[in-house]
Amino acid sequence: MEDDDGVKKEAMEMLSEFQVLPRLVVFDLDYTLWPFYCDCLTKYDMPSLFPHAKGILCALKDKGVDIAIASRSPTLDVAESFLEKLGIKSMFVAQEIFASWTHKTDHFQKINNTTGVPYNEMLFFDDEDRNIVTVSKMGVTSILVDNGVNLVALRRGLSEYSQNRSSSERNKQRWFNF
Repeated sequence: MEDDDGVKKEAMEMLSEFQVLPRLVVFDLDYTLWPFYCDCLTKYDMPSLFPHAKGILCALKDKGVDIAIASRSPTLDVAESFLEKLGIKSMFVAQEIFASWTHKTDHFQKINNTTGVPYNEMLFFDDEDRNIVTVSKMGVTSILVDNGVNLVALRRGLSEYSQNRSSSERNKQRWFNF
């Protein structure tokens, strides 16, 4: 297992490879940042993150990329307690953690209202395909993670975000050239 500093260094190098970075990266919690459902635990349990998660979060912050949470959890108190115990609660510019049937569209509308960041300037990581499909339709570059967020998923997300932004710019130029 790699240490947080090693992962952070690798993530920083990776972020430097891309000319355009997202203004905001949004993470789900359960099975994306940590390997459990927080509604199956109590706030007295000791949480842990996936091995690459903290290094990636730190690298994004150091690169000036804002980060946020979009989590459909009925146990806000447990999630907030775990974020505090893990020492990462203050890293997020928005934390939308609540039960919902909307596949995270309500979460993203609130994040957009809080941050002012347009959907097409966001990158999102989640472990549920239905959330990826729905949030992608809002214009957010969305990446499905199988076993938590890691450096491979980060590279895939940054690549897709970069491709989406450049094709969006090309379409804008075509429109203005008429």
